[in-house]
Amino acid sequence: MLTERRGHARELAAAAVARGVTLVCAWGGDGTMNEVASALVQSPASLGLIPAGSGNGLARTLGVAPDPMRAIHEACRATPRAIDGGQGNGEWFFSVAGAGFDAHVAAGFDAAGVGRRGLSTYLRVAARAFLTYRARPYTIDGVRTSRPTLLVTVANAAQFGNGAWIAPHARVDDGHLDLVVAEERHRLASLWAIPRLFTKTVYRVPGVSIRRVTTVTIEDAQPFPYHLDGEPKNPTTRLAVHVRPGVLRVSVR
Repeated sequence: MLTERRGHARELAAAAVARGVTLVCAWGGDGTMNEVASALVQSPASLGLIPAGSGNGLARTLGVAPDPMRAIHEACRATPRAIDGGQGNGEWFFSVAGAGFDAHVAAGFDAAGVGRRGLSTYLRVAARAFLTYRARPYTIDGVRTSRPTLLVTVANAAQFGNGAWIAPHARVDDGHLDLVVAEERHRLASLWAIPRLFTKTVYRVPGVSIRRVTTVTIEDAQPFPYHLDGEPKNPTTRLAVHVRPGVLRVSVR
């Protein structure tokens, strides 16, 4: 079935679960995946992924084949396994959530409209944002960051998508989330650090810290943008994130 509006994929998936369907495939990007997976949480149905989005972070982390027919074939034949989910202010995410630069880019990408989606649009939005975005400090679990912070990412999966590994050691089934905090030293230094995302060595960048958590709270006096699986949410002054172990069955090889 084709979706007609935002939220429609969740409705279709929920209806499938109610009919007793045991495998529901999401054909699209991380946003579509999020809607379908949110409806399958703690149900007998498993999620199949047919990656067709701009980033496909969860599908890439799970090693799903990029070819649609092969992905469908493997989803139908695989033995489902359980992975963790995360909740940010009560809403589900399964790949990454975060505040700061990536949330700012997600909002700009979303504003570009469905017809203009794609990697080239994402890169154009990110490049423009990189020149204009103003980093700010955050309070994380009651501790204020010592410098303006470019981004705070909470990762269930290891990458944003397109081979950009924001939390190289994150696992989707370990009962933890990886908290990545990137304090900005200098914008030019941040630019030079970008290749580290593609060599799985972002943790070596000065000002970047990664630690495993089961819960984390991100706060600021002024509302800040955040995203869940790349979908922008209304700005908030407090983002409370929790891991929910083993809540989603996925059908991947």
